[in-house]
Amino acid sequence: MPGAIELVIFDCDGVLVDSERIAAAAQATVGAELGWPLTEADAVDLFMGKSQESVGAMVVERLGPGADKTWRTRYYEEFFAGLDRLEAVPGVVDALDAIAAAGLPTCVASSGDHERMRRTLGRTGLYDRFAGRIYSAADVGGRGKPAPDLFLHAAREMGYAPQACAVVEDSRYGVQAARAAGMRAYGFTGGLSPAGWLAGPGTVLFDDMRKLPVLLETETETEGEGEGEGEAAGTAD
Repeated sequence: MPGAIELVIFDCDGVLVDSERIAAAAQATVGAELGWPLTEADAVDLFMGKSQESVGAMVVERLGPGADKTWRTRYYEEFFAGLDRLEAVPGVVDALDAIAAAGLPTCVASSGDHERMRRTLGRTGLYDRFAGRIYSAADVGGRGKPAPDLFLHAAREMGYAPQACAVVEDSRYGVQAARAAGMRAYGFTGGLSPAGWLAGPGTVLFDDMRKLPVLLETETETEGEGEGEGEAAGTAD
């Protein structure tokens, strides 16, 4: 994908805030209550990176009509109760500072709703960095990842062409959405997702947020190298 990177779009959970473990534990707790036994690993595999609408559809299919509303209510109760231990992803503040110093605009595009992001980004001191540039799957009628709608919406609102955007993601559905949107994907393997979930065309894998500014700068300077070459950069063991 030729051309310099002009906008960096960040996922929220697992990329900016280290919330995926809290979310997986909450899903497992609710599943046990409502009759869908899940381990935390099951919750990561099934739900990580998906919108609440997508999760709700899966719940209805498994547990029947109306179960999605109860699931959503209880999930948020459990998730928000766990936020007292929430922290920013290690190294992300340094990465954001370096990206800002390089003059690259940034925004957030997440499957989570705005209230969730207000609380998680606020809790970690990151909200003010992105205020006014935060987009949710709710903004595109719930058509969240792996559909490209959310990332295309964020690019349009920010005033950039899709091919000029880089997406930083930690879920398989997120990198799929970035590819579907015609954007370069940077798959963060330092969280819960195995590298194999994120690897694919047009995707650079990296395991430390502090590496991201250099990877973005290198991609911009070379105006996009071949897909196979990009996948190897910064890949975790």
